[in-house]
Amino acid sequence: MAFRRALKRTALVGGGAVATAFGLSQLIEYRKTQARLAQVAAEAELKVPFVNELPSRQAQLAALTNTEEFDVLVVGGGATGAGCALDAVTRNLKTALVERSDFSSGTSSRSTKLIHGGVRYLQKAIMKLDYEQYMMVKEALHERANLLEIAPHLSAPLPIMLPVYKWWQLPYYWAGIKMYDLVAGSQCLKSSYVLSKTKALELFPMLKKDKLVGAIVYYDGQHNDARMNLAIALSAARYGAAIANYTEVIHLLKKKDPQSGREKVCGARCRDVITGQEFDVRAKCVINATGPFTDALRKMDNQEASNICQPSAGVHIVIPGYYSPDNMGLLDPATSDGRVIFFLPWENMTIAGTTDTPTSVTAHPIPGEDDINFILREVRNYLSPDVEVRRGDVLAAWSGIRPLVTDPSSKDTQSICRNHIVSISDSGLVTIAGGKWTTYRSMAEETLDSTIKAHGLPADSCKTVGLMLEGAKGWTPTLYIRLVQDYGLEKEVAQHLASTYGGRAFDVAKMAQVTGQRWPIVGKRLVSEFPYIESEVLYAIKEYACTAIDVIARRTRLGFLNVQAADEALPRIVQIMGKELDWSQEKRTVRKRFHKFDKESKGFITTVDVQRVLQSINVHIDENALHEILNEVDLNKNGQVEIDEFLQLMSAVKKGHVSDSRLAILMKTAEETLDQREPVSVDRSGGGV
Repeated sequence: MAFRRALKRTALVGGGAVATAFGLSQLIEYRKTQARLAQVAAEAELKVPFVNELPSRQAQLAALTNTEEFDVLVVGGGATGAGCALDAVTRNLKTALVERSDFSSGTSSRSTKLIHGGVRYLQKAIMKLDYEQYMMVKEALHERANLLEIAPHLSAPLPIMLPVYKWWQLPYYWAGIKMYDLVAGSQCLKSSYVLSKTKALELFPMLKKDKLVGAIVYYDGQHNDARMNLAIALSAARYGAAIANYTEVIHLLKKKDPQSGREKVCGARCRDVITGQEFDVRAKCVINATGPFTDALRKMDNQEASNICQPSAGVHIVIPGYYSPDNMGLLDPATSDGRVIFFLPWENMTIAGTTDTPTSVTAHPIPGEDDINFILREVRNYLSPDVEVRRGDVLAAWSGIRPLVTDPSSKDTQSICRNHIVSISDSGLVTIAGGKWTTYRSMAEETLDSTIKAHGLPADSCKTVGLMLEGAKGWTPTLYIRLVQDYGLEKEVAQHLASTYGGRAFDVAKMAQVTGQRWPIVGKRLVSEFPYIESEVLYAIKEYACTAIDVIARRTRLGFLNVQAADEALPRIVQIMGKELDWSQEKRTVRKRFHKFDKESKGFITTVDVQRVLQSINVHIDENALHEILNEVDLNKNGQVEIDEFLQLMSAVKKGHVSDSRLAILMKTAEETLDQREPVSVDRSGGGV
């Protein structure tokens, strides 16, 4: 009744000056409550076929192979593709999704880890009076609030400081940040505020003091991007979608439309990358959600199709956690070349990035030394001279390719708006391209709306607003205490499990082995400095992890946090996975040999990797000769040798299909030489590579 009275009172005054703040707040609360009730009702209607146990990857492949026809086939297992699959399956559409690598193996795991509307986009919208950019920011801020609600275990608000070194900038930046709050409206996470110089240094003591006049703090969201992507994909699987990683599209299937006489896309010929088995997946429509590879799939449909994506590389580095406070980020609004750099605490480390440079599309982008040094220089500009920013402190670095939508003739990626487009080809291929991580859900909704309309699919309305993701149900901020009390886990490990798996953390804890120590009772760590435990490897297989890299990079985030620690954990991960997946001893040996060269756990090796190992054992080979040796094994001719290519090579060698390759001999020789050496201790206090 109170809500109805508030609604009536606000309606009577017409929202004018007479409307009290009390009445408006009641109205906002009323609308929120109504939205929650509507979502609860929608969730109650949804069937969840796999509440307890997810189907295995083999079962998913069988579903893809044996289903006569799906309503929707999504190609691409990143955030947008997984979002499309979840949206489709919750509309009661028979849904399939294939990803040629692992879920979130591309750009979706290589972000800045922010859930944000985009402060710089709002600035551009205001300065250029660009309504489209303004609406993009408004939409993103709405999606930010939704994402924080549907995956509270994987995301949280983060205060970000904007230091000010000139007096005139203080009101300028304050006005901009306040506008950001106003655009968010009732979904503002927390109001921004101004700090004095003294207070700013108290909260961020590493900050450069010289000429500092104050700071402004605003709030955005932060998340574990790869785990968030995986949560979306697993949620789709629980609702009945047939999803499979390491399943690539070889070509699109087409048939003639009896009414128009035109050829229409009706599915895809797929290949299981792990076994090599090929099969057809038939569907009434196909959605292209392949991110930077959008144009490649569009050209499978039509060779004459023009490019709609202009890829841009964004490099990030990870440095030790002591470079930043535990709960305060930093924004550099104007770097030496006009870009924006974030400096953020994440997983007890510090992330710095990103760059923004045009690039070519590749499955495994490599961060360049120039980009790493650029980020380090910008970090030095904002930190106290007492803090020595060292190249040796870089524990990990990665590069992600943003699928920016642009005119093909444009070369300036920095001025491109990261908005998205949905297009449908003459043959019915639906393409969703562009956009940003934060807006994956609204992009998926728009894509499915367009798909349903174009293909005449009988479907329900969108149900993903407020739909809780994998692990969200049962999570509370104090869940980790129950894990400590019920299972005897270390506090740090329990906190990690709760924030990674949410309500599913108990499933991981149940699989944990007894340590044999007084404390902790269960939970053997993979590496001493990080809270990842062995049972997570077993659980990762249930989450469709197929390789050790899947575990190190995306089920856990060790590969993104410290490459040396990842290298140390690899043998045990391979051992656990090998036993569970019944890998032969030879296959395990081959993987270990490969990982000795792939020190950064990238999932591929280059001539640089091989050269580095050879130099360490005093073997020198001409660079051109080395390129020739790798080219023998590089089946897709991308200048890199992936783990599956190397496994195929070793299998062919064993079966006698090819004579022993020069690369295999080289790697075996290097491995034997390295194994004969005494183990070298790694001093992690200096960090990095």
